[in-house]
Amino acid sequence: MKAPTAVVAEDESTLRAELIEQIGALWPEVAIVGEAIDGVQALRLLDELRPDVLFLDIHMPGATGLEVARQASGRSHVVFVTAYDEHAVAAFDHGAVDYVLKPLSAARLFTAISRVKQRLGDAPGDLGAVLDRLATLPAATPARTWLRWINASVGQTLKLITVDEVLYFQADNKYTRVATREGEALIRKPLKELVDELDPQQFWQIHRSTLVNVTAIAGANRDFRGRLQVKLKDRNESLLVAESYAHLFKQM
Repeated sequence: MKAPTAVVAEDESTLRAELIEQIGALWPEVAIVGEAIDGVQALRLLDELRPDVLFLDIHMPGATGLEVARQASGRSHVVFVTAYDEHAVAAFDHGAVDYVLKPLSAARLFTAISRVKQRLGDAPGDLGAVLDRLATLPAATPARTWLRWINASVGQTLKLITVDEVLYFQADNKYTRVATREGEALIRKPLKELVDELDPQQFWQIHRSTLVNVTAIAGANRDFRGRLQVKLKDRNESLLVAESYAHLFKQM
């Protein structure tokens, strides 16, 4: 059976690489046969490669994802990659296309891929009605783009770390300590800047000197002095929770 093919069109190089990596991990059977850095290149790859699936950024230079999707209507299945909630919800509600919001969520991408895989047995749908509706939406405010990568020092080596790898950040004199499953690193960015740049749904401030990744939390309990402590899944140390942040753990 022929492997499905896909083209990824995204003008942000880091996001394009991240998207391709995640698609490969979640859908190893698909062959990504082309990458486009703008809408014009996406149109050319659509004609040359005739992919089964197009992953399209809605806002690209040259030609927008909506314009590319109009040409792909009836020819390829479409997944929009967008920072615009209004666009995504409208497209999803019509069912002919799916969407992934920026910054990328592996869970949402998995859902989109699962739906596309179900449609592969059928001819790609007519996207005309969906695109007409999208085109009439008022200009939307882009969803906030949160920090995704940090450059950290490990000894004399500079290491690129994704924020998803970080278990917690902790202020350390003039530096901020970055703790991951593999070890620790230092960055010069102060904690108060990280508070503004990180997704508050992913990173909770639990102390004036500590930010913790919610997904790294195993639980919370009080020590013999009555102080609330956070237990981590992948490291042995506990993190102190200031009383002003204790409300975050009332439902845990």
